[in-house]
Amino acid sequence: MGSFSIWHWIIVLLIVLLLFGAGKLPKVMGDLAKGVKSFKAGLQDDSDDAAPGNNAKTIPNQPANTAETAAKKDEAVRS
Repeated sequence: MGSFSIWHWIIVLLIVLLLFGAGKLPKVMGDLAKGVKSFKAGLQDDSDDAAPGNNAKTIPNQPANTAETAAKKDEAVRS
C-alpha cells in the first residue's frame, strides 16, 4: 500500500495526457518551472533582507534611527 507500481504511473500519465493534450503539457510544465524559480528568488530576497549588516534604506530628509538619536529622545522624555 506504500508505493505505486509502474502501471499506476503509466495510467496516471495517460489520464494527464488525455486531459491536457500533448501540446499543452510542455506549456504547463514551463509555467510550473517559472513559478518555482520565482518562489526560490523570493526566498533568497527575504533571506538577504534578514541578513545582519545589510544596507538599510533610509527615507530622504529623515534622520537615521541610530543609537545617538535614540539616546537623545530618551533624555528628552526623561527631562
